Amino acid sequence: MAATRVYNDSFGFTDEQLLTLPTVFKEDLFAGQVMLVSGAGSGLGKAIAILFARLGGSLVICGRDEAKIESAGELMRGLGGEVLVQSMNIRDPEQVNALIDKAWDRFGALDVVVNNAGGQFPQAALDFKVKGWNAVIDTNLNGTWYMMQAAARRWVAEEKPGSIINIVADVWRGLPGLAHSCAARAGVIYLSKSVAVEWSPHHIRVNCVAPGCVETPAFGLYPPEGTASYYEANPMKRPGDVQDIAEACAYLAGGSGKFITGEVINVDGGQQLWGDPWGTGRPDYFKL
Repeated sequence: MAATRVYNDSFGFTDEQLLTLPTVFKEDLFAGQVMLVSGAGSGLGKAIAILFARLGGSLVICGRDEAKIESAGELMRGLGGEVLVQSMNIRDPEQVNALIDKAWDRFGALDVVVNNAGGQFPQAALDFKVKGWNAVIDTNLNGTWYMMQAAARRWVAEEKPGSIINIVADVWRGLPGLAHSCAARAGVIYLSKSVAVEWSPHHIRVNCVAPGCVETPAFGLYPPEGTASYYEANPMKRPGDVQDIAEACAYLAGGSGKFITGEVINVDGGQQLWGDPWGTGRPDYFKL
């Protein structure tokens, strides 16, 4: 089946489209709440933060690329809410702690943390260098943990409830060509399940959203043969879009998710049951 781009040549929605995408949620769902979204300068994080802002939430957004995160912040301020923007690296626990403190200092509260920041590169596992392996693990697993622990410690100290949503990946059949990311994301899933129990007495819910192949600008970072596999990785024979993930996060963050913790919501078109995506392209040995 030939790959077909279904949205536009940038792999995903434009900013203008993100501001007006249909949503099933009422516009004041998050009024009076403060939501932190990491990696909100582009892709999934940007879509999640925009939806939260459209639903009335005040935002704390962070990312490594200062220009991207500042631009995203201006876009979200145009929706009428307050937005705190911070350029930072989640690999640094001191920067993470400072961000959590800054959020509380600015808003006097923090209700939801969405750990979306992360990254990986397509490569055969035999070719991983130590530096590349450590970079992916440090960002996707360690950075997520620093954010989780810093937020939870502050909620416990303030005797306030909280909700953590970790954006992971559809790891259930493995991710050939992305083994480093698969290892890190699987670690986050079972870390989340563990602390969901530990932190339940503090009224802190911890859940994950696992996207399948969802079209974002990151598609452009993969070789064409890798990207092609993403358009046939599920029985629906198409990729999802960023709004699919944003709405799953809204479901978990809102009252609809109040009795859900330690769970993974797969948003993947059935990929975990059937699919075979290859970030590096499917080797000839596995082609039908």
